[in-house]
Amino acid sequence: MGLKFLFVLFMCTWLVNADLQNVSDEELLSLIKEKEKLIVLFSKANCPLCDKFDQQLESLNVDFKKHLDALTVKTENSHLVRLYSPSKEPAVVFFRHGVPLLYSGEPDENEIYGFFEKNQSPAVKELTDKIFEHMTQAATGATTGDWFVMFYGASCVECQRLHAVWESVGATLRNRINVARIDANLPGVNTAKRFKISKLPSFLLFRLGKVYRYDLPKNDVKSFVSFAQDWYKNSKAEIVPLLASPFDEVVDWSVDMLKFSIAYGLDILIKYPWIWQIGLAGFGLVAITALIALVKARKPKPKGVKKDKKSK
Repeated sequence: MGLKFLFVLFMCTWLVNADLQNVSDEELLSLIKEKEKLIVLFSKANCPLCDKFDQQLESLNVDFKKHLDALTVKTENSHLVRLYSPSKEPAVVFFRHGVPLLYSGEPDENEIYGFFEKNQSPAVKELTDKIFEHMTQAATGATTGDWFVMFYGASCVECQRLHAVWESVGATLRNRINVARIDANLPGVNTAKRFKISKLPSFLLFRLGKVYRYDLPKNDVKSFVSFAQDWYKNSKAEIVPLLASPFDEVVDWSVDMLKFSIAYGLDILIKYPWIWQIGLAGFGLVAITALIALVKARKPKPKGVKKDKKSK
């Protein structure tokens, strides 16, 4: 009986202190797709801070599995780290159904567990043109609170690298400031025009009917949170522009189409001169045909026709 107890105690101790599973980039991508919840330590050799995070996550391994139903692994010198952490290793990322959340705190066991336990679902809301004003009430500054919005693009590499960082901003400000993002292309193109977004990514804070543009040099969690909580007061406040009327949208669309036609039409004509030559010839043919038809229409009727009328 004593030997069995010692064996069980040994196995429990071994499980708690077992090294984290080390995976390759290919294995990690598969795990991100397959696992509902996955915690990953991005590490590298000769990195004391990486070792500290490794020790903390090893001690939390069983708790993560038991209470969060999350698998914990690590990867060394991964090429994927730049997708989730601008400062690279060490980085601890919590994937929830593939949505990454970057941990930006110290290698403290209680802080890490508490942060992940509170944020098992995504914190950042996704907005579109259709729901932007209804959700944010930006123009009225009414009842939905402050909103910190990231304007991004699907083809913007820097935007993709900030996905996990922005989730961390949302998690840190949860229940205090609404954090969201909007695709400045098709789903949010009108909203991007409304606020004159000229580059991606761009970050706007909406508060009490005013908008503040994030202009700090660093795109890290600490800087974003600091701006949203207090630093925005040092930024110029702009009045939130009203929603465009249907007439304004038609005018804007017409102007855009005209610019597109001029820009690309002239380029095509210069590159392919035979197009305008054919067009000119076609226009000439139509003009000649129209002129002949006009001449025929004005040609006087034969006298025989008048005689017939008199005979009647």
